[in-house]
Amino acid sequence: MNRPDRALGPWLVSPWRRGVVAVLAGALPMLAFPAPSWWWFAYVALVPWMLLARSAPTGRRAAYDGWLGGFGFLLAVHHWLLPSLHVFLVVIAALLGALWAPWGWLVRRFLAGVPSPGRVGAALLVLPSGWLMVELVRSWQGLGGPWGLLGSSQWQVEPALRLASVGGVWLLSFLVVAVNVAAAVLISVRESRMPAVAGLVATAAATSAAWAWSPRPEVDGRVRIAVVQPGVVDGSISGDKRFAREETLTRQLVGKGADLVVWGESSVGFDLADRPDLARRIATLSHEVGADILVNVDARRSDRPGIYKSSVLVGPHGPTGDRYDKMRLVPFGEYVPARSLLGWATSVGKAAGEDRRRGSEQVVMNVGHGLRVGPMICFETAFPDMSRHLAQDGADVLVAQSSTSTFQHTWAPEQHASLAALRAAETGRSMVHATLTGVSAVYGPDGGRIGSWLGTDTSSAVVYEVPVARGITPYVRFGDWPVHGALLVLAALCVTEGSRAFRLRRTAPGPLGPPARTPRESPARPGR
Repeated sequence: MNRPDRALGPWLVSPWRRGVVAVLAGALPMLAFPAPSWWWFAYVALVPWMLLARSAPTGRRAAYDGWLGGFGFLLAVHHWLLPSLHVFLVVIAALLGALWAPWGWLVRRFLAGVPSPGRVGAALLVLPSGWLMVELVRSWQGLGGPWGLLGSSQWQVEPALRLASVGGVWLLSFLVVAVNVAAAVLISVRESRMPAVAGLVATAAATSAAWAWSPRPEVDGRVRIAVVQPGVVDGSISGDKRFAREETLTRQLVGKGADLVVWGESSVGFDLADRPDLARRIATLSHEVGADILVNVDARRSDRPGIYKSSVLVGPHGPTGDRYDKMRLVPFGEYVPARSLLGWATSVGKAAGEDRRRGSEQVVMNVGHGLRVGPMICFETAFPDMSRHLAQDGADVLVAQSSTSTFQHTWAPEQHASLAALRAAETGRSMVHATLTGVSAVYGPDGGRIGSWLGTDTSSAVVYEVPVARGITPYVRFGDWPVHGALLVLAALCVTEGSRAFRLRRTAPGPLGPPARTPRESPARPGR
């Protein structure tokens, strides 16, 4: 039998050429995310990567294929960070890409050669579970957070959003990888096509059952929430100019019956306790519009040391006392991890010169009109657990204040806005995503878009009719159960592999006994 790597052609025998192919194959899933948003491509995007790993001559080479593919994936999905982090993004992608090395090994372990029906069935569970573990580990905030989870590519697919209400973005990632596994087997191994088709049918049946069973959000009212997006403001006094533009746009909302007005992240560049004049101006706006205004303060606080990013609610009489300090900060953008070791990043890219301080707890704010909102700030919308906890704490509507102005002409604004659709569907709560410079968007409790996006070329104030839903989705109730299931699958795999290795050692033939001596041989000197 030919070696699998040679079956793909002599070109891939070279480790360097194979490495280049692995990087390119790992980068392919980027096309499933905004801006291209080829959501359907996610279901086959991993196939070239899997075919490469299954053809590896050794398990070690398959692990390298996984590592290099992970490097390509991270670099492609985060390519818009290159102007800010420069070479440091390559270093981060190379380090985190190693998380996919065990996954590459697993691909070869279950799909190499002609896999039996049992191996194909196991692969449909093990490989998606391995992928989920990679996503889980890299979702830790200190490693960059859950940006570019494979399941989030399905943000505009209605059936997928229904499934997100059952198992969150984790369930979507699991199903997308499972379909890729079946597709890889169908393409590469004719003898194993029947179990692959059976796996696809079982996956479709399970997803259809979950889709039919999952409860729909029960809408029992609507509120009018206004988003103020000032657009790009340049110049040395951009903070003052932005505030003035936000004032002008907010006054356009007078008489439009808004129940809440939301400004974007860093919409106020001064602590309101230090600038009572600004607090009075916002309070005046609140009185004129007839609604509280949720602003976002990015400034050094006067009541404690350090710089905070904070959602602050301001009513007709000034700040109401409701305040949320951002808890999960952007690595390098808002703080430098292990600054004593990695502080040099500030001289390479646009890393934070001073670390922001963290808040200690999430907050649900009562904004009047019987409306309770759960604020999140920018990067935090990538974390499913944060919106889930806000829904558990009684938030009627989720509100995100964001700014991607640094990445204005990249894929980042669209990618960020798409995350709100997943968070809305997971929790059964409408979500308002308000930014400084676009893209701003609003989604209903089923994850469907309400109205149109405010793009990166827009400066406007728009009122949205936002549905208010009650009830608890299975994801809010049961949490990250797909992750827990994946952990059980991998634990069972470890036990099975350990037992198999133990049995092989037990049944292996023992060492041969000492050779028999002939009459001519000497016990001290065999053969003499």
